Amino acid sequence: MALHGQNGRAEAKSQEAVAISATVTGNDQGVGFRAMVMKQAIAYNLAGTAKNDANNIVEFTLQGHQKRIDKAVETIRSGTRKSSGIEIETTPIAADPKLNTFTVIDWTSTSRQITTPYTLIFRLRGTDETISQPEAKHIWHEILKLTVKGDDLKKLGDE
Repeated sequence: MALHGQNGRAEAKSQEAVAISATVTGNDQGVGFRAMVMKQAIAYNLAGTAKNDANNIVEFTLQGHQKRIDKAVETIRSGTRKSSGIEIETTPIAADPKLNTFTVIDWTSTSRQITTPYTLIFRLRGTDETISQPEAKHIWHEILKLTVKGDDLKKLGDE
């Protein structure tokens, strides 16, 4: 039996998931941008997606608690070591209460010469704690090792 304080409904409401949609402009192709977005989703335990649209513009969604989304977007705005001129436009969208994954659609890697597109999936942790960036990177690498196949797997090295 769950116990709620006098403001149980208000407390529960403040913990409800919110969601955003975002469009990225700038030098965001071939620089590990969608991978970086996924690492932020892993660190902050956020659901959503990241993909390139038909014009190779990165689009992503994030869903979870507002404070964690804000922290993730703040980091994403900084870009990767190889990106530049990054601008992100965000729009609130309806949250999907059943969404429990973050998915990168058709991931490839220029630096690793991986041209076969892979769908990378992170399943949300049962608790909403934030983990460190090194921990998130480790989980990212484990997802790669479980997803990438054949010769592409060899290109990952000992990450």
